[in-house]
Amino acid sequence: MSRLLHVDSGPYAPPAPARELTAVSADGARLHVEIHGPDGAPAVVLAHGWTCSTAFWAAQIRELAADHRVIAYDQRGHGRSPASPACSAEALADDLEAVLEATLAPGEQAVIAGHSMGGMTVMAASGRAAFRAHAAAVLLCSTGSSQLVAASTVVPIRAGRLRTWLTRRILGSRAPLGPVTPLARRILKYGTMGAGSAPHMVEACARIVHACPRKVRYSWSQVLDLLDLDHGVRELRVPTAVVVGTADRLTPPPQARALAAALPQCTGIVELPGIGHMTPIEAPGLVGGTIRELVHAHIQVVSEESA
Repeated sequence: MSRLLHVDSGPYAPPAPARELTAVSADGARLHVEIHGPDGAPAVVLAHGWTCSTAFWAAQIRELAADHRVIAYDQRGHGRSPASPACSAEALADDLEAVLEATLAPGEQAVIAGHSMGGMTVMAASGRAAFRAHAAAVLLCSTGSSQLVAASTVVPIRAGRLRTWLTRRILGSRAPLGPVTPLARRILKYGTMGAGSAPHMVEACARIVHACPRKVRYSWSQVLDLLDLDHGVRELRVPTAVVVGTADRLTPPPQARALAAALPQCTGIVELPGIGHMTPIEAPGLVGGTIRELVHAHIQVVSEESA
């Protein structure tokens, strides 16, 4: 995917990686991986959400790469990872395992942060051997483990069959998103961001989301509709922080609270007033700071003198 579709200046412009590679998943799917920051620094792995790409993490990459090795990858069909007919929670878990094995040394641990579908990726992989070998701690941003369509408040009516039906039709639409117009920005802001989101934040999100291929968007919407990863939450046996915006309509705060209650080692839940679903863009400093805190608390850094 061309970076011309992304913001080309400011904090949400994707920084150039120090290195790029291709990780190959269990079924042969090829995943675009970027590595930022110095070799030997504490590792952070970033998994983006539905309809997004590595560009979604631009602010966190820019802030953390000064003293962390930041690994970001495009989910299959997103960004520069080719589409695959295999769309499932198991495929997401396979892909994360492949990225961890391709980028981390044996025994090396990382903080793994997942936003939305990226958080679901983490939950899907929580019982996998590679995940357990490499995950020191986890950040779950704006995500949920089940009942995603029924819980969504994108349609502003009382919860029930009608709201679920309408939400399913909206999120699972096959219609192309088209160019990023003023109307498209307003629609995306209403559905995914807080009312106070600055125009440059909305612009960054719109460019990223509109770049996702229509068929990929639809295919993954069907997976998310039926997703049930409650078992994966219970298997996530590493220190895990949870972040959610109080204005999140896609994975509202009750979803985050349910995660926090079910996690074996929840380090805390932060609810951000007025912030919507796109927390890494809407609250970049908080998200980056939380990742940094998890690294400091849970990754032991060995100096060259003591090695």
